[in-house]
Amino acid sequence: MPPTSTVDRPSNVSEALARGRLGIPSVIFFVLSAAAPLTVVAGVVTTGYGVIGVTGIPLAFLLIAAVLALFSVGYVAMSRRVENAGAFYAYISRGLGRPAGVGAAWVALIAYNALQVGLYGTIGAAAQPVLDRLFGGHPHWAVVALVAWALVGLLGLLRVDLNGMVLAALLVAEIVVVLVFDLGQLGNPANGEVSFASFSPDNLFVPGVGAVLVLAVLGFVGFESAVVFSEESKDPKRTVPIATYLSVAIIAGLYALSSWTMTVAVGQDQIVAESGAQSVELIFNLAAAQLGSTVVTIGQVLFLTSVLAAMISFHNTTARYTFALGRERVLPAVFGQTSARTGAPRAASVAQSVLGLLVILLYAINDWDPVVQLFFWVGTTGGFGVLLLIATTSVAVIAYFARSASGENLWRRAIAPGLATIALFVIIWLAVSNFANLLGVAPDSTLRWALPAAYPVAALLGIGWALLLRSNRPDTYARIGLGAASAAAAVKPEAPAAVEVTR
Repeated sequence: MPPTSTVDRPSNVSEALARGRLGIPSVIFFVLSAAAPLTVVAGVVTTGYGVIGVTGIPLAFLLIAAVLALFSVGYVAMSRRVENAGAFYAYISRGLGRPAGVGAAWVALIAYNALQVGLYGTIGAAAQPVLDRLFGGHPHWAVVALVAWALVGLLGLLRVDLNGMVLAALLVAEIVVVLVFDLGQLGNPANGEVSFASFSPDNLFVPGVGAVLVLAVLGFVGFESAVVFSEESKDPKRTVPIATYLSVAIIAGLYALSSWTMTVAVGQDQIVAESGAQSVELIFNLAAAQLGSTVVTIGQVLFLTSVLAAMISFHNTTARYTFALGRERVLPAVFGQTSARTGAPRAASVAQSVLGLLVILLYAINDWDPVVQLFFWVGTTGGFGVLLLIATTSVAVIAYFARSASGENLWRRAIAPGLATIALFVIIWLAVSNFANLLGVAPDSTLRWALPAAYPVAALLGIGWALLLRSNRPDTYARIGLGAASAAAAVKPEAPAAVEVTR
């Protein structure tokens, strides 16, 4: 093995992410970009109104925000003790045991890769009106997807703070245009009056409430990723909690406001019909009538960049999960290497890019529907996987603090995570019950059970792999969940040999 610590010549790889490069704003940009505000407002909200037919969506966002805020109490308390780029995997390993942690890791790899590659299915649709307006035509969706794929793959190999700056520029513009649309809608109420009926519980707790709550959860996917960047944060014990709570608050406020102003502009009694008829175009058609075509063009461009920003964020998150598993040798060691020049998880990033390329080519060659069969089916399934991870992590937090409660009060270690766990498992039950509605398939469709069933199968395979490691590679098994400390633990036995090589 090559020398590790006392060698003068530089190494082109390491097993540590670059520290101290991300402050609170940068982490928030990663989190909010994954949440993709304009994509959610234009796509998820109109889908909820038009397909499900429930008008209490603004209240649903606030309720889900309350549940996630409760979850975050224990989550960030544990983040002060466990610093690891594989957040869910590490927390579940520490709380519920290493086999459960590896099972969660397998689930996380499927979920985050599904969210990432699913976005390649919608980038072509997002680019179409922009390219048509600017150039009078557009190429095949796969061409647009490949251009986005190349850009995301390149950024994934660069310094994480450079990715943060790109996301900052895209996200600020995106949020500004959403707020401008909201003001336009609020300033032009239907029938001349502003109604708050969409915040009434009577308009949420009706048939279809389960599907609406799941859609609301999908809108928040990405809020949990602040912990993923803890190793690269300037002050993780301060950055992660603040970024997590601020992200939940910003997402909830923006989504509740936008979904409410949409009902104000269209009318509480017409929002379902108009959303069903116009779908994603509803928010842009409203802007065209209220603000003019120039604002619509800007909004369509930012809708495109919203998808691109989410790609960049999910690529970085997925690569860091893969890196964390490679560093601890749960995956091959090559995935646990970073570039000495940029500090990026090089091999993990390339692997994620290869997977994205294969998916784009597979869908293009078979002429499968990129929006429905890739973005919607695969992306929704990825969001469901993250929901499973959040709920399991909530249980792990309780178990962890039951053994090590020092320094944490009863609210942080048990009451808040306990309430969050109950609420999250109710939402999971509702999600499974409504999965056919979420996918837009018949109740007897194979997809209705096959897609969610992928996660328990993956979890069982991961648990089996952990048990094999415990029997055949106990040193590797002992490193599971240690994070950066796992690399140090692996270096110690080899230190004498490394010194001898340098002589």
